[in-house]
Amino acid sequence: MTSTSADRHPDADDLPEPELSESDTSVTTFSFEGRELVAEELAGPRVVTFIMVHGFGLGRSTYIEIAHRLTPAGRVIALDLPGFGAAPEPSRTPTMEELGDLVAAFIADRRLRNVVLIGHSMGTQIVAEAVARHPDAAVRAAVLVAPTTDARARGLMRQTLRLARDIVTAHPLTFVRGAAEYLKAGPNLVRKARATVVHRPERTYPRMRVPVLVLRGANDHVVPKKWSEKVLALLPDGALTELPGRGHAALIVRPEASVIRIEQFLVERGLR
Repeated sequence: MTSTSADRHPDADDLPEPELSESDTSVTTFSFEGRELVAEELAGPRVVTFIMVHGFGLGRSTYIEIAHRLTPAGRVIALDLPGFGAAPEPSRTPTMEELGDLVAAFIADRRLRNVVLIGHSMGTQIVAEAVARHPDAAVRAAVLVAPTTDARARGLMRQTLRLARDIVTAHPLTFVRGAAEYLKAGPNLVRKARATVVHRPERTYPRMRVPVLVLRGANDHVVPKKWSEKVLALLPDGALTELPGRGHAALIVRPEASVIRIEQFLVERGLR
């Protein structure tokens, strides 16, 4: 069953942001098959564990606002994937499938339960693979924010042009944070980009046997509405919400509406 909805909370900027001290966070590393990720955990009630998987060229620090806002609902673990953020560069650029295996291995190693995987952009491809390839993992639900890559626009040039158009209209904070993270991810950046565009997530979505929320910013130039609707149609149990006034970086700038919709979705599916 699939469903669509409009964001019922277009302006939620007055919601207070939880304040966390250094004692409320911890940073660890995890290695699997020669690839290492960095995991930062933010304290919260352990009824639900949110795991955040970043987009291309980015890292966990880019998503600090939404991570903090999710802590009242559960503990949050934000990842740096191999070769991004603070995670070391792997000897070989991994595929989306291999990164999905890495995330699933991390969940199993930490014995996590009631996991909600949240992926942004490239991260949605990794989340999809983690869920589809490891149905026995403790993932209860997934959130795909700005899912890439549109099947009608695969290729580095077309994706770069779409992203450039989105950046031009985006909040300056997106550019500043993104530029800093792209510098960290510099080695083998082209190879990493190719790994995303050769991936075929439409083959994976039908095998995601958990409830999945698709979030799309109404102003997203990278992820067209038709592609989001295609993603929804392929999911066994999905819902689609468009966020007014948001672009491709819906989780980075003014993420309040995203948090509200994620929490609503979990309640609707009986997961909270």
